[in-house]
Amino acid sequence: LLALAAFIFFAASGAHGACTALAGMETVITFLFLLLYLLRLDSRLRFLFWPLADIFNSVIAALFLLVVSLFAIISKTNNGTLVGGVLCLILLVLCIVDVVLLCKKISHDKARGRSAPAK
Repeated sequence: LLALAAFIFFAASGAHGACTALAGMETVITFLFLLLYLLRLDSRLRFLFWPLADIFNSVIAALFLLVVSLFAIISKTNNGTLVGGVLCLILLVLCIVDVVLLCKKISHDKARGRSAPAK
């Protein structure tokens, strides 16, 4: 929802196209991951380790959000750009929290070595 709100503020304020495109892209990617997990497609599509893909997405998004939010806050051509930049900073913090939680989930997951019990 924060990515969607940032996209709306950037689009309405006439911010630089990169800010609007990044917020829109993050909205779509987040929606696709949400849909993937809600429909349990991650268990059907086993050719990719989805939590690792989610971590990769969050790290890349955090880097881009840092650049875009700083650009939007420093340039602050109008209030919409400033609010969109602040929302991107909040989204940046949430991406970092997502990475930390997913790393903990992956490391605390069931044992995968020889000591794992047979099914």
